[in-house]
Order: sequence, then structure tokens, then C-alpha cells
Amino acid sequence: MDHTSIEFYLVVDTFLLLLIGLGPKIALVPFLEVTAGIDDATKGLVVRKMLTTVGIVAVILIGLGELLARLLHFSTGSLSIAGGIILVIIAVTMVLGTSEPQDSPAVKGQDPMRIAVFPLAVPYLLNPVGVVTLVTLSAEADSISVVAMVVGLLAVVLAIDVVVFRVANRFSRHLDEGRMLVTEKIFGMLLAARAVQLVLDGLDSVGIIHLAAH
Repeated sequence: MDHTSIEFYLVVDTFLLLLIGLGPKIALVPFLEVTAGIDDATKGLVVRKMLTTVGIVAVILIGLGELLARLLHFSTGSLSIAGGIILVIIAVTMVLGTSEPQDSPAVKGQDPMRIAVFPLAVPYLLNPVGVVTLVTLSAEADSISVVAMVVGLLAVVLAIDVVVFRVANRFSRHLDEGRMLVTEKIFGMLLAARAVQLVLDGLDSVGIIHLAAH
């Protein structure tokens, strides 16, 4: 895709990728689970810390993505493959329910502010799709207008996150846990498909396979 000028399809594709990569769906159920026993004021601080962390990391990836790729000597194709593999693991966990976030050693007994950074901010809210998308756009964007477009769309997605998590924080006691789990598993299947596509795109990018044009 052309990353030198702004086109309608580039805007739409970038927005959808950012919504998947930094949107609330993957992080929402874990957020509700790990903050279930926390008072509302602390939940609000967790939301703020989580979103602030994601915003800072995302801006760093946009600004330094190309430099990091050169310093660490990896291509956007290899990053796509790595991100796809990690996303497969996350998607399988969502679908099969092989672990509970609140029982994870990284969560159990930890300070809520640390939980907000890991695992809620990364890798749940800013997941591998987001990392791959931001670094790839940073590496391939050849104009200031494209970078500005990415930053603008990032702000829109983060605004959506703010609204969703504030509403979830306020009405968490009234949310149907069964329905939330069903939607999580359905979304996990969709994420698994996206993860496979990331791997295929990465293999195509490095020349191992050739994907038919679509």
C-alpha cells in the first residue's frame, strides 16, 4: 500500500488496524476481572495509567519505529511474523480460556498501578497488531501528512478507549459476565485469523511465500 500520500483506503485500513491493535476489546474483560475487587476511585486511576502508558508507547513507536528497526536489524516482515505468533497465543487464550488474568503471577497480589502497565496496557490494550502497525507505518511513511494522519487516528482510537473504559468502570457491576465471555471468545477467533494473516503477510514480505493479489 502507498504510504506516501493519504488515500481513503489507507485511512480506513489504518483506522481499523489501530482499532484492533489499540482498541478496548482485548483488554476489556481482563480489566473487569483484575479490577473486580478495587474501589471505583482506584479503578479510575488504573484506567488513566493504562491509557497514558499506551499513548506514550504508541507515540514512541511512531517516532522511533524506523530507527528501532534499523538499530535492531529487523524488517517489517519479520516483525509481522513475530507479532502474528504472539497474537495467536493471546487469541488461543481468549478462545480456550486456558488462564485467568486475575490468577496470573504477573497480576496476583500486585499493585493496581503496576497491573495497569502490565498486562493491561501491554500486551492487552496495545497488542501485537498495534505494535506491528505503528512500527510498519513509521518505517514506510514517506511524508509528514501520512504521519499526521496516523497520529490523528491514534488520538481517535484512544478517545474511544477512554469512553469505553470509563463506561465499563461506571457500570461494571451491571455487565453480564456470560455475554462478555461469549463476545471475548468470538473476538478471539477473529484475532486468530488476523494473527495468521500477519504471519502470511510477513512471510510474503521477506519473500518466503507469494500471496495472490486481492
